[in-house]
Amino acid sequence: MIRLWRSSALAVFLCWLQLALAKDQAVLSENTKLSNETLLWGPYRPNLYFGVRPRIPKSLTTGLLWAKVDSFTEVQNNFRHTCEQHEGMAGYGWDEYDVRLGGRQTIHDAGNKVDITTEFVKIPGGSHGGSWGVRIKGTPREDAPEHLVTSVIFYAAMEGLGSLQVSNEADDLGVEGTVRMEGSSNELGDFALEVTEGPEENRHPPASHKSSASKPLDRTIVSSLQVEEANIWQAKALLFQHMKTEVDQMIELYGNENAPPPWQIFTVANNIREGNMHLVQKVFDGAFEFDVIYSSGSAPEPVTSQVISGAIESATKSFSERFARVLAPKAPFDKTKYQGFARSMFSNLIGGIGYFYGDAIVDRSYAPEYEEENEGFWEETAEARQRHGAVKLEGPAELYTSIPSRPFFPRGFLWDEGFHLIPIADWDMDLTLDIVKSWFNLIDDDGWIGREQILGQEARSKVPAEFQVQYPHYANPPTLFLIFDSLVDKLQKHSTGKGSADPLESIRSAHLENPENAKDYLRDLYPLLKRHYFWFRKTQWGDVKTYDRDAFSTKEAYRWRGRTPAHILTSGLDDYPRPQPPHPGELHTDLISWMGMMTRSMRRIAETIGETDDVKEFQGYENAIIRNIDDLHWDEKAQTYCDATIDDYEESIHVCHKGYISIFPFLTGLLPADSPRLGAILDLISDPEEMWSPYGLRSLSLSSPNYGTGENYWRSPVWMNINYLAVKALFDLSQSRGPHQQRTSRLYTDLRKNLVDNVFRGWERTGFAWEQYNPETGEGQRTQHFTGWTSLVVKIMAMPDVQSDGRLRDEL
Repeated sequence: MIRLWRSSALAVFLCWLQLALAKDQAVLSENTKLSNETLLWGPYRPNLYFGVRPRIPKSLTTGLLWAKVDSFTEVQNNFRHTCEQHEGMAGYGWDEYDVRLGGRQTIHDAGNKVDITTEFVKIPGGSHGGSWGVRIKGTPREDAPEHLVTSVIFYAAMEGLGSLQVSNEADDLGVEGTVRMEGSSNELGDFALEVTEGPEENRHPPASHKSSASKPLDRTIVSSLQVEEANIWQAKALLFQHMKTEVDQMIELYGNENAPPPWQIFTVANNIREGNMHLVQKVFDGAFEFDVIYSSGSAPEPVTSQVISGAIESATKSFSERFARVLAPKAPFDKTKYQGFARSMFSNLIGGIGYFYGDAIVDRSYAPEYEEENEGFWEETAEARQRHGAVKLEGPAELYTSIPSRPFFPRGFLWDEGFHLIPIADWDMDLTLDIVKSWFNLIDDDGWIGREQILGQEARSKVPAEFQVQYPHYANPPTLFLIFDSLVDKLQKHSTGKGSADPLESIRSAHLENPENAKDYLRDLYPLLKRHYFWFRKTQWGDVKTYDRDAFSTKEAYRWRGRTPAHILTSGLDDYPRPQPPHPGELHTDLISWMGMMTRSMRRIAETIGETDDVKEFQGYENAIIRNIDDLHWDEKAQTYCDATIDDYEESIHVCHKGYISIFPFLTGLLPADSPRLGAILDLISDPEEMWSPYGLRSLSLSSPNYGTGENYWRSPVWMNINYLAVKALFDLSQSRGPHQQRTSRLYTDLRKNLVDNVFRGWERTGFAWEQYNPETGEGQRTQHFTGWTSLVVKIMAMPDVQSDGRLRDEL
């Protein structure tokens, strides 16, 4: 009887288990569907001040242009479209943005004397990714003339297969009321796109010239074009080309002496017809507002301006509540003045996410010179590159990624992306994993991922020709593995969003609330991760045996390929001083440290998904790397970690350039609290005559003869990504018992405050985050609107406030 009962109980349990698993799979499937839908649309053309497209190759694409049109000589320079440095902006970017809901962007266009606001929102519903809308507003700045005339052009184009037509009746005088387009494609189904007239308060320039009779500016001008698909991205050039025809006709008709005013003359033709690109132009006098509304044909009902108003209010409320719960600055940054700064910095990071599709230029010659095995190899590789024998276009490929900078680096960078995703992972882990997967989908059969993703002609237009070719033997720091560490940490801590009022929490945290889903994700990706890992080991190996180096392991040594006397661009630290001249026997401290971090991450992933044999293998590699970091790179005399090279006597020697390279084992979390090297590392980073500055850690020691020399890119400036690694390492050590616990607590507190206050001051003064900061003055420099890894300041602000003894203040 007992055996029968047990058998029945087991059958019931198995039945229950199957139902539970089926339920989990159903939940996962539904969450995946909802996640894909909430991420389908977005301002995924981050190189533009505003441009919406879906995550679909060759689909509907839109954009916005505007200009102050009160002068014949300045109009061409006044038109805004692509984000550019030094274009007369007093700052621009997202004040608040959630990739699943939308947000508000403000563009302080000092040159055009107008502040442009774009409030973009998503409206769920239907079976094609929902609908969306954007409210576009213009507010004259304080120094604007009494009658500020602004020309605004919204355009929509259909790439690839599909249709897009204006459904208003053609009228030579223009369109009264709402402009309506209708379109269709396989992926989007049927849809409508409307450009509204806006509120009654909108004013237009008065009819001051007889040309107004044939083109009244209180109407909307619509011009349809048929454009080659490859040229659609050049909307500004196409606009100028089209507008020139109209200008020439008006000058011919009225003459130079009786020419219409510039706001009348710089207009497109009223010409509604068949085409694949449609320009919608409005000319305003003073403040203005109008909506652009996309309604999916499968949605329950069309979207209206009233719906947009409600969605804007809801998105603002949702963002504020979530930010306060997930990324709110902690003491001493919990004061009111930091709130807008933190929200803006994070919003510009996540608002910079884009979708890219196109071909890439790759050199697959696999020239033997690329092995860099001979002395003088950099000259051989330069000659091999000049041959261009196997340089060709590959793809097309697609990538969903955040970017370092909208005006200067509007594309995917491999080592940047791991840093970008650190705060995004706290906000939305599902989104983060989607982006990580998009990157690993680019991997080739050998395990290589291009370090810079320049996909398509639009992306290439921003890159000098000499930097467009990607090489399959070039690596980049494997920072995406920082995100796998974050995922495993959260799984181990059972960190979920349960209890949140956010209706999207089950989507954002789907992999955390259902750990088996996270494990399935890791299992699916695991073969690619292993391929990438072993590609590193195969292509970036360093030579121990040939030079009789004394080390625990003869295999765990690493050297960046792509070296020249002036640079190791592949390391990410470009012009940081290295041994001279370059030598095939070099070993690089930063690379072996990255490999240690990557190996530890692979071991933890293997543990999480139950790959026990792999766990043992990675444990062996990890132990050997940590041993070899000391054996191959620690210099007892200099009391720091150093690169190694081969001297004239074929002996292995250290070449020590104190700075970021010297502390990489510490930065990558490979030094435990009781490490005998830790004290010297802390001495180095805390010394004002070495790395410490009032604005963050210098990239190169002040004592170095190379300090501030040459390009001075990584030879003194303060960089936020490396400083974040230092802050995190100091925090982790402050929470571990050891001889340096109090010291790491103090350094953590001081460095955290120095970094945040300096970036905040620069943002407050200039309206921008910057690529790097001057270690002498704290001034931001190089690329402006660098809202990639500089946005790590938000993560630093959200980190705990620590007492000198390591205790968290909120625990007291």
